[in-house]
Amino acid sequence: MVKYDTQLDATFTALAHPVRRAMLVRLGQGEATVGELAQPLDLSPGAVTKHLKMLERAHLISRSKNAQWRPCRLEQKPLVSASQWIDEQRAIGEARLQRLEDYLHELQKTEKGKKR
Repeated sequence: MVKYDTQLDATFTALAHPVRRAMLVRLGQGEATVGELAQPLDLSPGAVTKHLKMLERAHLISRSKNAQWRPCRLEQKPLVSASQWIDEQRAIGEARLQRLEDYLHELQKTEKGKKR
């Protein structure tokens, strides 16, 4: 049975859009206001807000209240979880390839033995 991880699903869904990835790259440099995130993107304020809400729902960012400012901050935990999942899948794939390679080497040895 397939086990679903809703947090992992939300993380990959949020990472699927290039604008949200660009926002995360910017936040990797430090906190930023909505205006600072929107400035290089050439998007309407409403579109920026929608992307930020998606990132918040995925727990990839958090926003604090500082007077009238609401700076955004990158949250590492969901990214670490996604990276671990990717590493696990890579290890599984590499193990399968290694078993295939071992099997092919055994076949070659068997074929060489038959030709002698």
